[in-house]
Amino acid sequence: MGLVQQSLQQVFSDTYALYLKTQNYHWNVTGLHFKSLHDMFEEQYDSLAEAIDELAERIRALGEKTKASFTYFRDMTKITEPDQQADAEAMLHDLLNSHEQLISSLEQAKKISGDQDDSVTEDMMIARLSAHQKVVWMLRASLSR
Repeated sequence: MGLVQQSLQQVFSDTYALYLKTQNYHWNVTGLHFKSLHDMFEEQYDSLAEAIDELAERIRALGEKTKASFTYFRDMTKITEPDQQADAEAMLHDLLNSHEQLISSLEQAKKISGDQDDSVTEDMMIARLSAHQKVVWMLRASLSR
């Protein structure tokens, strides 16, 4: 597997783990801001689901099989498990940290793609960076502290 495909597989795994975490928090959020957070988390996991498909298809377009199993994701991802006891504020902090971790994986994949003259993958990573930077802004704006 080439360097670009390896970096894409990391981004794919991190995105899938973040998708699952975000969906978990969507189902389990409670409190004063339940409705707005429930809706925001749903928008975020819907966006992540689209990204997962795009990433998997890019890996396939580059000639590799897309590795996708819960065991593989668990072993590969840098995203932590969701905190099942988290309140709404802790969920926001956890998602913020997870998006920042994914941004780190995206930046590495962008650099590798650029170094390997793969402008299509590099452009895809730039678009994903933009999407996650916007989510980071929204999560930070939603925090009470």
